[in-house]
Amino acid sequence: MASRSVKSPRPAAPMLPPGQIFCPVGRALDVIGDRWTLVLVRQLLDGPKGFQELRIRTGIAPRVLSSRLRKLAAGGFVAAHKNGTRPAYAVTEKGRALEPIIAALARWYLRHGLEDLNVDPNRFSATSAQSILESLPFLLREDRAEGVDLTFEIRLSGLGGGVWTVRIVNGSCTVNAGFADHADVRYTADARVWCAVALGITDPREVYRDGRMSKDGAREAMDHYFHQISRAHEAKSKATKASRARKARSSA
Repeated sequence: MASRSVKSPRPAAPMLPPGQIFCPVGRALDVIGDRWTLVLVRQLLDGPKGFQELRIRTGIAPRVLSSRLRKLAAGGFVAAHKNGTRPAYAVTEKGRALEPIIAALARWYLRHGLEDLNVDPNRFSATSAQSILESLPFLLREDRAEGVDLTFEIRLSGLGGGVWTVRIVNGSCTVNAGFADHADVRYTADARVWCAVALGITDPREVYRDGRMSKDGAREAMDHYFHQISRAHEAKSKATKASRARKARSSA
């Protein structure tokens, strides 16, 4: 009987430590992977802000905020300067280079992450009007906004109220506090009512009918140009229920 030669097992590839592996994603996260880095840079992209304003806008604890600002300044992403008697923080050119990453993250969460994580949009019912308005550039439907030149003025009363100008020009959106020089469409409502409509939690036809919100000017409506998280959530819920119903019928 002929003897069989036994092949020795192939030696396993050596396990390399992370420091010996070149991964651009991993190396980038070494620099900007801290939880608050992109949040703070995002706030400063709109203009310099003081310590207290950053606290209010982000909800970061004072000690953590102070530590993160020092770290960002040391890394060259943020620069501190005097604004009167108090220091203010401004994003540097190095920090501004992170804007595409911030925009991509925001758009992923608003258009996909909420659905993938099955987040109930009603959890945002107490969200401030300012934070929603400042997120509108990330919610813009670029395909519908292409070639458009529209100015919306939002006048909100009550808690968190104020006046904002939302400008859509050829596929991009800017939001600024204050009255518009010329508004094509003007919305007037209580801040809580407008927030619920803007997020898609409340049907605008109901609030118009009840007189809780008014719209003046051109016929164009904001909800045509922006993604609304509640509607995306509802669409996915309906699709999930329909899929479960089909499976139940097929197994019966």
